[in-house]
Amino acid sequence: MAETTPRVRPTGATSTLGRTGFPHIVSATGGEIDIVTGASQPGFNPIDLLYASLSACLAMSARIAAGKLGVLDRLEGVEAAVTGVKAPDEPSRVLRFEITMRITGDLDQQTRAAIAHMAEDGICTVSNTMKANPGFALTLEE
Repeated sequence: MAETTPRVRPTGATSTLGRTGFPHIVSATGGEIDIVTGASQPGFNPIDLLYASLSACLAMSARIAAGKLGVLDRLEGVEAAVTGVKAPDEPSRVLRFEITMRITGDLDQQTRAAIAHMAEDGICTVSNTMKANPGFALTLEE
């Protein structure tokens, strides 16, 4: 039997910003997004991206959880909405994430709850990372 090496997706992002304007972000795989900061501007600001990362991870993790529970064939869809409560004092930070999940399909409430909790507390890399209080390693290049 031939051994297969699992493919690892490159991860990471680089933001560039001039003296004026807004950040432009490029992912390690070449995806691009421009950041906005105006309250009425359509698009993503940095906090939106944080919420979006958690939202997407939870939705994908719920689908994985449904598979682990053997009910994927009965799952119709998952919606994960994420907002947060920002701290009123310094330093700027999110104090609490507000997560609302909608799991549709031929599933009882107990199964929906099991899917949601497995996704949020065990499968989702983003939520697991946020809960773990990861360290930071800053390098300043010349």
